[in-house]
Amino acid sequence: MSRQDFPRRLRLLTAGDFRRVFDTAAYKVHGKGLMALASPNDLGHPRLGLVFSKKNVRRAVDRNRLKRLARESIRLQQQRLPSVDIVILARRGVHELDNASLHRQLHGMWKRLTRDVQKSKTG
Repeated sequence: MSRQDFPRRLRLLTAGDFRRVFDTAAYKVHGKGLMALASPNDLGHPRLGLVFSKKNVRRAVDRNRLKRLARESIRLQQQRLPSVDIVILARRGVHELDNASLHRQLHGMWKRLTRDVQKSKTG
């Protein structure tokens, strides 16, 4: 049985990690209210960073819910994802989506990201 936890090695921890993804984003995947930027890494596993600003998601309870759902989604999909560093950005209005819709959005984004990475490796 595979491990399904979310250890520190699966997170972008430093400002330099985030800056590298913003500066060298090779992949961009949009969802309703969300956008993911991704940059390849040599670690053999994906890493996740979250940017949910107070400007776009006003209430702390909404930001925390979005972050929790994003971490849960990556935790469940970590075995299928390519080795990329991912930063998820929130847009205005994303807090109005319910949990099931957000989960579907994230799942679709991971599928598109995986397809784009595989396409760029073969093509």
